[in-house]
Amino acid sequence: MTKQIEIKVPDIGDFSDIPVIEVLVANGDSVDAEQSLLTLESDKATMEVPTPVSGVIREVRVGLEDTVSEGDVVVVIDADEAAADSGKEAQPEQTKEPATKAESPVAENKPAPPAAAKPAPAMPAPPSAGSRQSPPVPMDAQSTLPGKAPYASPAIRRFARELGVDLLRVTGTSRGGRIVREDVTAFVKSVMSGAAAPASGGLGFDLPPPPKVNFSRYGDVELQPLSKIQKVSGAYLHRNWVSIPHVTQNDLADTTDMEAFRKDNKARAEEQGYKLTPLVFLIKASVAALKEFPGFNASLDESGDNLVLKKYFHIGIAVDTPDGLVVPVIRDCDQKDIFQLAEELANLSQRAREGKLKPIEMQGGCFSISSLGGIGGTSFTPIINAPEVAILGVSRARISPQWDGEEFQPRTMLPLSLSYDHRVIDGANGARFLRFLAASLEDFENMDS
Repeated sequence: MTKQIEIKVPDIGDFSDIPVIEVLVANGDSVDAEQSLLTLESDKATMEVPTPVSGVIREVRVGLEDTVSEGDVVVVIDADEAAADSGKEAQPEQTKEPATKAESPVAENKPAPPAAAKPAPAMPAPPSAGSRQSPPVPMDAQSTLPGKAPYASPAIRRFARELGVDLLRVTGTSRGGRIVREDVTAFVKSVMSGAAAPASGGLGFDLPPPPKVNFSRYGDVELQPLSKIQKVSGAYLHRNWVSIPHVTQNDLADTTDMEAFRKDNKARAEEQGYKLTPLVFLIKASVAALKEFPGFNASLDESGDNLVLKKYFHIGIAVDTPDGLVVPVIRDCDQKDIFQLAEELANLSQRAREGKLKPIEMQGGCFSISSLGGIGGTSFTPIINAPEVAILGVSRARISPQWDGEEFQPRTMLPLSLSYDHRVIDGANGARFLRFLAASLEDFENMDS
């Protein structure tokens, strides 16, 4: 049996004609006791109207932007008769006190017979969060200061918390920029598709805009436009830096024996018109490490829930050109020896500097290497080339004394810096990968074995 229950606007103080800013249910929806039905907003606060019983929504009598006052019927619910009676029992009984006053004075002087203890009315249990666990939503002073807190009702804030959504990144589309349920779900869909558009100018942070400065006030200046490559790569580098949680691991590789081999074969390479650079050994060592740690030779899919493990080994090499940085890709590096790699690297680098690379030659990379060894430095943090999950940075090698167990020996030590996506790779595996790569350089003759 069901019973119709009218849900009315409760005591809202001295206010009247309060606008309805959210209707959280529709005809035919099933609701639980204490579930919010709609949200009202006065000049001073927002409040939700809950249902005291569970049941099915029969009729919603208000819509967005309607105004209501205390006592107005807003929703009609078909409730189970037992639930309806329970809802009544939960209300405070106000008929007992007049009956007590009507009793005779004689009765007042007599001790009252002991009454059977009446069980306390059962209060509806709060909705359970179950076993669902969501990412924590950041809360700090910046997000709770007046003017900074997102404009959303308690129900929407609770909904966002369940999904792990930071409302500071959601753009409200309702009146006055208020965030509604559809805005939150649209944001989640955009994140899952990799096309999330943060609310604050695309930065993903609520930062003030860059200062506007008239530099000519302080002296002579010259305006130099960015190159096309700088404009394109700058946007992608910015996206990769703010959207990927970077961690950088540093290590040293003893490349003394590798350098000796390289110098012994330098003439052989030059006879064929190319140089045998340390980069080709780094490519082979990277392939060896990718085979040992397949999670590095991967990319997150569009949903962000799966890794796409690649069975091929295409390595991108950052090349410094007059117009900016480009990353041509050498394909099937596992199937080529160091001399074949040296020849292909020389060819790609030359065409990159001449601006003759085809788009396909800069696509499909699994892992990238950025070498600053010819310039200097001891370490740096290379930016991951999405959708890859790691990149190797190489600085200048130096001869330094290394203890061999009996005495110090001069050894050529090459600084390596590995940046990796912490969503995919944890710190321990980052350290293991880089140590394996360094060990491969140190034992380069067995790299392919």
